[in-house]
Amino acid sequence: MYDKKKYVISLGGSIVVPHGVDIDFVRQLRDFIVKKVSEGFSFVLVVGGGSTCRDYIRAATEIDNTITDEDKDWIGIHTTRLNAHLLRTIFRALAHPRVNDNPHDFEEFYNCKEPVVIASGWRPGFSTDFDAVVLGYNLGARTVINLSNIDYVYDKDPRKHGDAQKIERMTWDDYRTLIGGKWEPGMHAPFDPVASRFAQEHDMDVAIINGDNLDNFTAYMEGELWKGTIISDKKK
Repeated sequence: MYDKKKYVISLGGSIVVPHGVDIDFVRQLRDFIVKKVSEGFSFVLVVGGGSTCRDYIRAATEIDNTITDEDKDWIGIHTTRLNAHLLRTIFRALAHPRVNDNPHDFEEFYNCKEPVVIASGWRPGFSTDFDAVVLGYNLGARTVINLSNIDYVYDKDPRKHGDAQKIERMTWDDYRTLIGGKWEPGMHAPFDPVASRFAQEHDMDVAIINGDNLDNFTAYMEGELWKGTIISDKKK
């Protein structure tokens, strides 16, 4: 059964570790989650690797340019696990004691008494976005919140194109056409292509929200006017 007070969040590593751990953001996130838990909400936080992931992959490839994508993925996976253990530590009073590192291994997390579950990367070929949609699906959620460092999905990269147009609502077909279908380790995309295919096939929605504005996330949770992009095949 879908629990409307449970939120599954794909937490972009880029806002947790943009250039080293962003202590101010992590503190704000902890305070936000603690407050919402006191209001009866529960959360699954699936965290990415951030700059740590990219720094380690870049270092490895500069030393040995024959390193495979699988090896790059394993580096990324272990950085997500490091970030996940950071979150589990700061949420230790609220979080399940084990970090989930396999979205298909969910039974002990399904009805756990703790209001916060922390999850990390799983295996090569999949990002934490994919882990979030699979874990969310297995735990009964039909919407995944993607907290990252962007306000919207745009029709082209706004960092490179001044005329990029924001998109507030789009279908999965349109989104997947926009980003392409290939996963690459450390790739920059609002939501990764493999996760997008799974979400579409299982009739799930994804809300893209800038994690630097947690008041905006509150507005989303409360059904008020919020800023971001919803990717869904459902009618408004």
